[in-house]
Amino acid sequence: MITVAIAEDHQSFIDGIKLLLEYEDDIKIVGTANDGEALLDLVRLKQPNVVITDIRMPKMDGITATKVIKKELPHIKILGFTMFDQKDAIKQMLDAGASGYLLKNSPLEEVLKAIRAVYNGNTYFDANIEIEAENDTNKKAKSILTKRQVEILNLVALGKTSREIADELFIGIHTVETHRKNMIRILGLQGKGELMRYALEKKYKF
Repeated sequence: MITVAIAEDHQSFIDGIKLLLEYEDDIKIVGTANDGEALLDLVRLKQPNVVITDIRMPKMDGITATKVIKKELPHIKILGFTMFDQKDAIKQMLDAGASGYLLKNSPLEEVLKAIRAVYNGNTYFDANIEIEAENDTNKKAKSILTKRQVEILNLVALGKTSREIADELFIGIHTVETHRKNMIRILGLQGKGELMRYALEKKYKF
């Protein structure tokens, strides 16, 4: 059973997610919060497997709450939920320790995929999220890539297809394709061919 806590300052949004999840046999909501401080209290008490948190909340924002949770309870997986698709917001959530990021206008079914993905140790990013190209040095490009993206990039360099990468990393092919698209945007590339060339030239290790 995957236990989930939700933090969002709009109760109607919480109600929508609860309605979606109540029919899932493998997912259980253990609590909800309307601000960042209440989220911390909830997480410390219930210690859920996955936290879904808005970025903009009263008293304490989701980014700060994520930092505290990952410091105190690093095993808990966190999904960022927001109306904002700016690169800065995504980067701040990743730096804080989030394992995934979804836009609020994404289909609610996307939430199920994201919860299960991060619970199983993977990252998950909404396919509709547009990450602006990083036009700085390769060092900075590396710093914005997640560990999972670096793993995929190195497998791309070996000539692996998305299906082969998905099988090797035990993740969905959709997740691989989403990471590919995001890396192309992050690195300022033009397509899959350039991603392959870039991967061959720059093999990163964490």
